[in-house]
Amino acid sequence: MIKAIFHRDEHGDIVSFELSGHADAGKTGKDIVCAAVSAVSIGAVNGVEALAGFKPDVDADEVHGGHLQMTLKSAITGEQLHISQILLENLLLELQSIQDQYPDRILITTKQLKQN
Repeated sequence: MIKAIFHRDEHGDIVSFELSGHADAGKTGKDIVCAAVSAVSIGAVNGVEALAGFKPDVDADEVHGGHLQMTLKSAITGEQLHISQILLENLLLELQSIQDQYPDRILITTKQLKQN
């Protein structure tokens, strides 16, 4: 099962997400759930970089797959944050759509970060 965790700050903004695991919905290279999750999540990361104009902190297992984590940098402008939020909220919506179709293959949770 793919587990997706989104972290929101005290303002409700998504500041990071982490994807881990495998859907196991088909053979390697034929798993449409993994393919869909990979496409939308990598697209969101690339979109943040290209459209918001900064490189987020990214950690990924590029050999075996099954892990992608992205964290927004704290030193970004209001416009960069706004663009990032549109992309990350859209990612969450797309993953929820996949979860609606394959509820036994992906689990999404959202966590509120503790205030300092």
